[in-house]
Amino acid sequence: MYSDVVTFIHKLYGTEGNVPLHAPCFVGNEKKYLNECIDTTFVSSVGKFVDRFEEMMAEYTGAKKAVVCVNGTNALHMAMMLVGVERDDEVLTQALTFIATCNAIYYIGAHPVFLDVAPDTMGLSSVAVKKWLQANAEVKNGTCYNKVTGRRIKACIPMHTFGHPIHLDELVDICFQYHIELIEDAAESLGSFYKGKHTGTFGKVGALSFNGNKTITTGGGGMLLFQDEALGEHAKHLTTQAKIPHRWEFMHDYVGYNYRMPNINAALGCAQMECIDRILANKRETAEKYKAFFAQYPDVEFFNEPKDCQSNYWLNVILMKDNQSKQDFLEYTNDHGVMTRPVWGLMPRMPMFEHCQTDGLKQSIWFEERVVNLPSSVRQPLTP
Repeated sequence: MYSDVVTFIHKLYGTEGNVPLHAPCFVGNEKKYLNECIDTTFVSSVGKFVDRFEEMMAEYTGAKKAVVCVNGTNALHMAMMLVGVERDDEVLTQALTFIATCNAIYYIGAHPVFLDVAPDTMGLSSVAVKKWLQANAEVKNGTCYNKVTGRRIKACIPMHTFGHPIHLDELVDICFQYHIELIEDAAESLGSFYKGKHTGTFGKVGALSFNGNKTITTGGGGMLLFQDEALGEHAKHLTTQAKIPHRWEFMHDYVGYNYRMPNINAALGCAQMECIDRILANKRETAEKYKAFFAQYPDVEFFNEPKDCQSNYWLNVILMKDNQSKQDFLEYTNDHGVMTRPVWGLMPRMPMFEHCQTDGLKQSIWFEERVVNLPSSVRQPLTP
């Protein structure tokens, strides 16, 4: 089977050379907009492309306000600050995630609580969250506390793994019941919708990423999404050093952050957003081709978008029958010019998080032993 997979992927991407996991795609106005930045000298954090990129993202996602920042990790850090997460608070999240989610929690000095994922989404399980809260949490005077540690449980951060939306309706209700702020880590899910609504717009704040390997890229960059326009305006203020507007005076009214996205990066983002529908259609077509190909192999399962969801298929996933077959597949494909990757190691396996609370993570461990990511770049040519 392994040789057939390699042959299929080389043919899919029209090359006999190395096939990357997810390369950026530049087929629009990227060079034109970058040249405009250089010609006008507006290459730093002030310029028309910054404003335009925020407006385009708000319109596309349905957010009331979008605020750019330097990367997705900073977006998560700022999101937690905005909803009031403080040192020694607890934040519910998933163990099956990229480490940025947990690093952002640690920047504040809060404590992650790692709960299991759902089998049909690979994202935080609302069932697991409810079960853990019923056993470990109590609400006193409108605030949720951990009965074991005594700490305040302030926020919940699910991550839409590989672009597959979690069961948001249920989690929104649970967070409301327990007075917990919901922040969506939508770093991987630009272009993904749950029941017709874009991910990142269900919680108090959503966080996007535009790293070089994402669905669209600004080289490096992130975005905060808000349905509360006033909170979004405050985020813009804090991420731009909290400077009080004035023609020449330098006065600041908060401890601010230099989380500003440069205009030159936003220019890339604008050009990429002009192509997003074509990009997503191309990626969905790739996913369908993978699904059809792997249907002939009973020991391999292609991971489909969940019910009521439209996934962006940022990274395509197959599930191997066990850990050994996963390791064998990874070794063969990478040895033969096809970049494949396993899912991230579970966060409690990392030395800095190994002391954190978990619920056993049965489903997360199952995925860790089986998940393989396949090459998922936009295939050329990207047709209009």
